[in-house]
Amino acid sequence: MRNKDGTQGSRAGTGKKSRWYSLMDKVWSIDNLEAAFRLVKRNKGAAGVDRVSIQEYEVELERNLRTLQSLLRKKEFRARPVRRVYIPKDDNQLRPLGIPTVEDRIVQAALKLKLEPIFEEKFLPCSFWIPPWAECTHGSGADT
Repeated sequence: MRNKDGTQGSRAGTGKKSRWYSLMDKVWSIDNLEAAFRLVKRNKGAAGVDRVSIQEYEVELERNLRTLQSLLRKKEFRARPVRRVYIPKDDNQLRPLGIPTVEDRIVQAALKLKLEPIFEEKFLPCSFWIPPWAECTHGSGADT
């Protein structure tokens, strides 16, 4: 990564100046998948279309994560369909809600753990986004 001034950029959060050619090996590392599982577990949530709950997935966590790692490494992982449920709204209507499988949520969290720090350092205070440390009511995260 080159900065506008031509100097080489740093790895997000490390202060080290180097270039990354691939992030997938960082995404599928067991440490990252375990951290992603902890995020998914902390968020709780229902089972997806496969009806596998977080607790059921955790029973054989090491084996499940090794299998997931293998699928990611071989580029054979495919996200499952999302389970659709409807939750009531205040006006007596129903709102559709999609529930991904636990494994899909782990992959999403693993990607987020590696990509978010890279892009977060590139956003300007005037960028329209909600940083992970801000309340949703803060909007862009910029001081107003």
